[in-house]
Amino acid sequence: MRRALIALAILGVLGYGLFEARRLIAGPELRIDSPTSGSATSSVIVTISGEAQNISFLTINDAPAYTDEGGKFVYRYAPPAGYTEVRVAATDRFGRSAQVSVAFTVITYCPAQS
Repeated sequence: MRRALIALAILGVLGYGLFEARRLIAGPELRIDSPTSGSATSSVIVTISGEAQNISFLTINDAPAYTDEGGKFVYRYAPPAGYTEVRVAATDRFGRSAQVSVAFTVITYCPAQS
């Protein structure tokens, strides 16, 4: 009986440890909320926003970027006219990496309506 209780306690502690370590085991997670891939905009400044979890280093278009305490990031970008792709990459403290990209079109010419 005593051995069974000790084994049950050890299994409980190990199970709880694995449950708490699940995010570390999963690695970095990235998501871009806006703009959506394939969209078009006529705005001069495009705001790229999203969320990053379980990271230690974040880059947007190979430039260092930062998140708030909740893991949210916001990047304001003045892209050239035409097709543009923005790449967000992250690395966790164990060297694992993840990346996502979003492609959109910046339209600066609109013919006048007659």
